[in-house]
Amino acid sequence: PTPEVDWSAGGVELLTEAREWPERDEPRRAGVSSFGISGTNAHIILEQARPAEPSDTPAPARTVPNGVVPLALSGKTPDALRAQADSLADHLRAHPDIPLPDVALSLLTTRTSFPHRDVVVAGTHAEAIERLAALAVAPDAAPGTHPEGVVFVFPGQGAQWVGMALGLLSESVVFAEWMGR
Repeated sequence: PTPEVDWSAGGVELLTEAREWPERDEPRRAGVSSFGISGTNAHIILEQARPAEPSDTPAPARTVPNGVVPLALSGKTPDALRAQADSLADHLRAHPDIPLPDVALSLLTTRTSFPHRDVVVAGTHAEAIERLAALAVAPDAAPGTHPEGVVFVFPGQGAQWVGMALGLLSESVVFAEWMGR
């Protein structure tokens, strides 16, 4: 905290460590400021949410959305990448009931990313198996490595191009649900 401000005077308290914040008869409110090094300044006032109304309606069962998912694969060499594709195709053949979104999530969050990478996009087990099998025998699978990372383009201060997300909107149920909120 700046020594230029007398923090003991007035009704503003600057917190420098976690502490208890008891409930009162009115909603709790807090101001959060960010003074960015690049000159971007922001301030937001947060208010405690109202208590949820009790409901007799049970929560809906979790459903796995349909749509296409990315199956991200990698290997230390092109041959290792092809072997991963072949192994995953075999796994999907042996386990036809495993949800593809779960497979995609596991591949993205539990596997090491090696230099040789490829992605198979599929909406059904049959598509995934067909495309993985093709990758497994492709002579030019991951022909080179690129040190650059993955790039995601999302609009910030406006669209980068007209209709930018229309394809994703029509192909991904999850994306469509989030855009609809």
